[in-house]
Amino acid sequence: MKYLVSILFLFLPFSFVSGQDKKINVIVFGAHPDDPDGTAGGTAIKFAKLGHNVLFVSLTNGDAGHQSKGGGALARIRRAEAQEAGKRFGVTYRILDNHDGELFPTLEVRHQVIRLIREWNADIVIGPRPYDYHPDHRNTAIVLQDAAYMVIVPNVVSDTPPLRKNPVFLYAQDRFQKPYPFTPDIAIDISDVLDRKIYGMAAHESQYFEWLPWTASQEQNVPKDEKERLEWLKNGRRRTILPSVKESLVKWYGKERADKITDAEAFEICEYGRQPNESEIRELFPVMDK
Repeated sequence: MKYLVSILFLFLPFSFVSGQDKKINVIVFGAHPDDPDGTAGGTAIKFAKLGHNVLFVSLTNGDAGHQSKGGGALARIRRAEAQEAGKRFGVTYRILDNHDGELFPTLEVRHQVIRLIREWNADIVIGPRPYDYHPDHRNTAIVLQDAAYMVIVPNVVSDTPPLRKNPVFLYAQDRFQKPYPFTPDIAIDISDVLDRKIYGMAAHESQYFEWLPWTASQEQNVPKDEKERLEWLKNGRRRTILPSVKESLVKWYGKERADKITDAEAFEICEYGRQPNESEIRELFPVMDK
């Protein structure tokens, strides 16, 4: 009997045999060391929990984002915060040494991004759309768009082997309406990991409890107690599920499950990367089944 089982196993489709073991490589780009956490932190946690590989990348070192600290001293603080956040999310965190507030979509930065995507052997690349209040965010999006095809071109950044297949490039959800609003092609239920996402974001203390409240003239409202801080951060950063996102959740999870979802992260497929069909999306996002 055992020989018959062995023979049958040999004739099974390779994808069926190996599919359970395939690691999906996800890379999330942001302009600043806290950006990947807020846009895709819940999705990243779910991928990491299933044993897949997730890399967060900040294209700048964050050395301008504070009201009373700056330069190398602030960059060191933000690097340490990012490393702690990475531990909390269960991901690898990389900070590039470009100056905060001075990011441009230069050839040098494009090459940095191409190398990282290739070295990570990325299946999924997530980043912002090019419509945003912050020039660093907009330029991060442009760099990713410019890299989307070039990652498979052997004679571009020839010191790093090209990918054989273009990844799926995704835009993270935002609130901006012009020139067109965000389209939620994919939506992920993060209801069960929201608290862990908030805990991971809270590692960026200089941002969420100092700099960003200061820019909104809300610094006096930041709680001192750690537990109260986490609740305050969750209340401020929790995203309402828009009707368009709810429609996407119904598509991917079914109406019964979607009606119970309290928190979600949504993504729009960039036209410049690989264009996956529904079956491929489900293969790339096994977190939908969990």
